[in-house]
Amino acid sequence: MKPKKAKVKVKRIDPLEPLKMEIAAELGLLEQINQKGWHSLSAKDAGRIGGLMTQRRRKDS
Repeated sequence: MKPKKAKVKVKRIDPLEPLKMEIAAELGLLEQINQKGWHSLSAKDAGRIGGLMTQRRRKDS
């Protein structure tokens, strides 16, 4: 019997990550994200980031 190969987890890089970080910085949330992670944001703050990302992507298209 052959030994099982370990699965390698590949972390996908989100192409929108720089935009998300830029907006978070503009909203004054970057320090909180760096200290506690994305899960520490309220639904309202996460929604604001997502909404602004959508607006900017539409504007640039």
